[in-house]
Amino acid sequence: MKKALVYTLVILVAITMFAGCKGKDQSVAKGTEAEKIYRIKGGHANPADHPYHIGLEKFAELLKEKSGGRILLDSFHSSQLGNERDLVEGLQLNTVQAAVITSAPLSGFTDAYLVFDLPFVFEDVEEARKVCDSPIGQQMLASLEDDGVIGLTFFENGMRNITNSKRPIETPADLRGIKIRTMENMMHMDAFRVMGADPTPMAFGELFTAMQQKAIDAQENPYVVIYANKFFEVQDYLSITEHLYSPAPLLISKTFYDSLPNDLQQVMIEAAREAKVYQWQACDDQTSYLLKSLEEAGMIVNRPDKAPFVEATKSLYDKYVGVGKGLVDPETVAAVQKLLQ
Repeated sequence: MKKALVYTLVILVAITMFAGCKGKDQSVAKGTEAEKIYRIKGGHANPADHPYHIGLEKFAELLKEKSGGRILLDSFHSSQLGNERDLVEGLQLNTVQAAVITSAPLSGFTDAYLVFDLPFVFEDVEEARKVCDSPIGQQMLASLEDDGVIGLTFFENGMRNITNSKRPIETPADLRGIKIRTMENMMHMDAFRVMGADPTPMAFGELFTAMQQKAIDAQENPYVVIYANKFFEVQDYLSITEHLYSPAPLLISKTFYDSLPNDLQQVMIEAAREAKVYQWQACDDQTSYLLKSLEEAGMIVNRPDKAPFVEATKSLYDKYVGVGKGLVDPETVAAVQKLLQ
């Protein structure tokens, strides 16, 4: 009897220990899945003090905070992960998980953003932001999903202006014979060509040296890019033409996004929206003082009448608004114009 009681106790202890171990294993497995850490990379082409980087670092901060440390984004500036085309391809391959890309290079992947490449389509930044925040903007962000890229929101680069080493640009005639660096974008190139300039596509990383060596006379970019890259050291004149607005979609790899549980997908969306507000404010803050800083750095600034430039480039609307590959959808143009009325 005593022996039987001992045997029974031994069996009960063994069963309890087995059950306890099994429960512990299940708990660990469940906890490991719930606490998986996603360490990812994000990049862009501009310097560390540019609003792209300010926005990307804010995005990283919000991701960490909202995910409880489960998403950790390491941000890289100055093309450390490659140029903008490299970054888009990296998103497609999931070797890069996030990137801030100027919209113009995206024309090689989708026509959805082409409306931003029409010269003088927006009077100012506020008009452009209104489009970015509209259903039109949301359709643009969704346009790359079939290519393995998801647009979360719009950061921005601001309104583009002309700098050069020759003379103030008061009218389109002042651009005649000036060799100006542009992005590899046909609408941008044609806009300057019809005004008499000699547009020359060139990788951004080569631009400063080309201007320093006088191989290039001019370039066009927002204040933040002009100042951050110290173009005032090799360019004498700044003409405030505001001929284009440069949105900069915050993009992520669809492969990475689809791998996330639903709650972290929502974290990505919320963090992006909040980072956009912060990034736009950073652009506003910099714009408010950078013009003065560029003048103090020695640049001669002029603000030409836009009307002659608008007139000189209006033929591009006939050429590039239409149905077909590489053209701006007429319905998109009409929707933008209606929104801005």
